[in-house]
Amino acid sequence: MPSTAGSTARTGTTARPDTAGRIRRFATAERLVHRATGCLMLLCLLSAACLYIGPLALLVGRRPLVATVHEWSGISLPLPFLLGLPSAEFRADLRRLNRFAVYDRQWLRAVRRRGATPGARPAGKFNAGQKLYAGWIAGAVLVMMATGLLMWFTGLLPLISRTSALFVHDLLAWAITFVLIGHTRRALGDPEARLGMRTGYVGRSWAESRHPRWLKEEGPDAGTDEPDDPEP
Repeated sequence: MPSTAGSTARTGTTARPDTAGRIRRFATAERLVHRATGCLMLLCLLSAACLYIGPLALLVGRRPLVATVHEWSGISLPLPFLLGLPSAEFRADLRRLNRFAVYDRQWLRAVRRRGATPGARPAGKFNAGQKLYAGWIAGAVLVMMATGLLMWFTGLLPLISRTSALFVHDLLAWAITFVLIGHTRRALGDPEARLGMRTGYVGRSWAESRHPRWLKEEGPDAGTDEPDDPEP
């Protein structure tokens, strides 16, 4: 059923066409949260590499400073998320990411079939892979923060040794690194998706091919007002 103007305002939808025939996919708050989180994650991983990889540690030096940067970049990772919560569009996307629909299972089955084209994979604003990635990375960040705090404040939970916390922290750090490499490779292979995250707008043909349920759910007349948030 097509969305009305009132339902658009309530759900915080971003499917709004502009005068060039493109559709608004992400609002300013969503893009800023993504960029800030990405920068903090990159800083955290680079500082970790300078602490644990011998040649890099010798090259960079200043180990206490690097350790401080690593600790505070890690503890700050949830900050962009918290600052983005006042945005209705951001909260609407969180609800989308937290909802696994029947067509998401169809998307996963299509992915497992070799030769399945993106157009054969039904997806809403976020496909099943993006939902799984978002849930996994959110959980991994929380575990990384918990184990990091246990190493930072060794007496926080006496029953858990620093060695155990360090083992889980290091193992999960490698897992996050490989997952982020895969995420980056996927992004590099999809220029239109990168454009949507950079400017907020994507082409209608791309949306119809990659996220057909998104347009169907929002309706053809959803949010026909002019763009009101130029690229920051």
